[in-house]
Amino acid sequence: MQRVRMSLPYFQTFDWEAEVVTVNENFNDVTKDELLLETIPQSIKVYKVKAFSKYYTSKVGLGSLAIRSIWFYLVKVNKLLKTNSYDLIYFSTTQFPVCVLGVYWKHKFGVPFVIDMQDPWHSIYYQNKPRREQPSKYWFSYRFNKFLEPLAMKKVDGLISVSKAYIKTLQHRYKETLRVPVSVITFGASEKDFVIARKNMSLLKSAFIRKEGQTHLVYVGRGGNDIQEALRILFTAFKKGLLEDPELFKRLNFHFLGTSYAPNGKGNATIKPLATEMGVLQFIEEKTDRISYFDGIKTLLDADGLIIPGSNDPEYTASKIFPYILAKKPLLAIFNPLSSASDILRECNAGSTVNLLDAEEAILNTYSFLLHLLRDPIYRNETNWDKFNSYSAENMTRRQCELFDLVIAENNQKMI
Repeated sequence: MQRVRMSLPYFQTFDWEAEVVTVNENFNDVTKDELLLETIPQSIKVYKVKAFSKYYTSKVGLGSLAIRSIWFYLVKVNKLLKTNSYDLIYFSTTQFPVCVLGVYWKHKFGVPFVIDMQDPWHSIYYQNKPRREQPSKYWFSYRFNKFLEPLAMKKVDGLISVSKAYIKTLQHRYKETLRVPVSVITFGASEKDFVIARKNMSLLKSAFIRKEGQTHLVYVGRGGNDIQEALRILFTAFKKGLLEDPELFKRLNFHFLGTSYAPNGKGNATIKPLATEMGVLQFIEEKTDRISYFDGIKTLLDADGLIIPGSNDPEYTASKIFPYILAKKPLLAIFNPLSSASDILRECNAGSTVNLLDAEEAILNTYSFLLHLLRDPIYRNETNWDKFNSYSAENMTRRQCELFDLVIAENNQKMI
């Protein structure tokens, strides 16, 4: 959703007129955020489709929004394609099963389609992991995605991805993708979101409570077993501080917020167990319930410092890294050095980047960051904003449109 939302104000600038088909919010159990509507131009046509009730589909183990809504997408978009003229269909979602509809619409109406890979679709990351570390219903989702992904990828006309690694994986699996336009485009940075947030501060809620005399470090994002290595580095560095200067380091409070994709009240904590194991639980707060986008921005702005524990998966990219930078707070990122997010932070000099593959050095660098933050309350990053501006939402939209133009040109050439 965020990719399209940030691009909508700029598509027309690059000679593309966009219309959106999405699921009616009443059929989705994610946290709602009415302020997001302020970022969408009123001229944009938005069509909302229904979905089967999760109350009934979950009884047979099918709670996925993609599965619940795919029939309604088929019906609605069929009507649009029969009555209107469209040059391209753009799938920008992590609800990947709906992307197979592109194959049908391409065959029936001759409209090419592009898929935006914001995450891996068919991932083998958890294949060799213990069952306790695998996501819920992994057995089914692994096989379901393994079946669906090739159906779409063998017919896709263009690929956009937040990660070069995602593209390379697909090109290795499907030789057909070697012949279509591809582009690695990160999510855009939207300063307008921070303008809206600051204008509406009285309406927004921070997801943590400040304590007088304490220093609050915040992470807003998912948890999971794949970030355990980064967390272990963080907590080990913190324990080093507690041992060497307990009075100073006892001022630190760590807040991990919105760590589960499960409906509110049903998420499983993945950070507290490690904090308990390492003996630092009294300094750690984890809230699994998701928080709204703009409440998340307020939470970042209310923090004294920000942390991003990254995945040990080299293909991982932190899709929400730009709000962390725009918050203009001291920032610590513990990443696999091959992650594209790590490259962005280093390029923009937007924070302290720690290599989780070198645990010993990572612990020392993390300890140094924490010590610096505690001793210098006005410490800030020396961000290179000229470099950062190259990642603006407008620039990222321009690059999407360049790929769209190339897809259309190649499709027209095939028809000659």
